[in-house]
Amino acid sequence: MESNFNNNTPPAPVDPAVPAENTEGVPGTDETPVSAAVLRFRSCRWMQPADTTTAEFCTHREVKPYAGTASFDAAAWCPDCVYFKLRRVPKKRSPDDYSY
Repeated sequence: MESNFNNNTPPAPVDPAVPAENTEGVPGTDETPVSAAVLRFRSCRWMQPADTTTAEFCTHREVKPYAGTASFDAAAWCPDCVYFKLRRVPKKRSPDDYSY
């Protein structure tokens, strides 16, 4: 039974061509840099998050007919987007703020 818990085998050699596993325990995070356009797109109120059938895309009525839902590229639309609007978290109000 002791051999099952103490096998003293050396670690496998590391192949530089194979990406390392995420050791932080946070799923889905990698160390690839994200462009400024993607950051701007993800903070825009018109961003539709990805779901099981589509990738994330812009829902603005002037962008969607041209970019669609499958071929949206943030780098092509978001750096100078005139429709960009920040998402704002609603301010929490106390019940005393409501006066009728």
